Amino acid sequence: MIQNKLFVGIAAVLIFGMMCIFTVTETEKAIKFRLGEIVRDDYTPGLYFKWPFINNVKKFDKRIQTMDTSPERFLTAEKKNVIVDSFVKWRIGDIRKFYTVVAGDVNQANLRLDQIIKDAFRSEFGKRDIKQLVSTDRSDIREILIKKTKLAAADLGLDILDVQVKRIDLPSEVSSSVYRRMEAERERVAREFRSQGAEAAERIRADADRQRVVILADAFRDAEKLRGEGDAKATEIYAKAYSSDVEFYAFYRSLNAYRETFDKPEQMMVIDPDSDFFKYFKSQK
Repeated sequence: MIQNKLFVGIAAVLIFGMMCIFTVTETEKAIKFRLGEIVRDDYTPGLYFKWPFINNVKKFDKRIQTMDTSPERFLTAEKKNVIVDSFVKWRIGDIRKFYTVVAGDVNQANLRLDQIIKDAFRSEFGKRDIKQLVSTDRSDIREILIKKTKLAAADLGLDILDVQVKRIDLPSEVSSSVYRRMEAERERVAREFRSQGAEAAERIRADADRQRVVILADAFRDAEKLRGEGDAKATEIYAKAYSSDVEFYAFYRSLNAYRETFDKPEQMMVIDPDSDFFKYFKSQK
């Protein structure tokens, strides 16, 4: 009987001891209450003590949370609708504010944060037109949005880590007109490039034709010069050769004349047999 009471006492002490301690892990933030009033919220990972029935502890996940917002329409500076798909990464910063403002409810925090993000998007997109939204670096928009939402999110006990725009689309009723304007602009640029190319081609072609005429003229001049020099040299050589034996030169010229004259059988000449043309026909030397 005494042993049973001893076991019961030891078990009661163990149960009471278990009720008096709690742990906080690396991924948690904790708040300790005393009769519903917050008494401590700065716990680091470790083992801690509490009084059962007087103190109670609530734990919250301090890891990074992702709020993937649904696509939303915003007006640009030119009063055009754009559909923006984005997401936000946040985590609990001030656990006391997080609990008192949104009751420690992640869903409630996401709802409140969604309104803050939409207000920031609405303000930022209202300053830009569609061309600026498309051409601006996403990192610039990201930095501006983070800066604008940090203070408002801090009032909820949240730390904003990142705000990213996944995509920016145009409504179907706007897309067709925008695409038509883009096509017209691209066509204008293409025509401009084609006209510049045609102008450059004509300029290159004219320059090539001019260079061709100059090159041909120079070549003809050089050819005529070389031909004249060659003819002069040949004449000089012939003159020297023929002057060395005048009689042989006269005989050679007569032979050429005979060959050209009697080349075809149908040719006929009426000439005095005693003329100089037949000089070498009669000569026996």
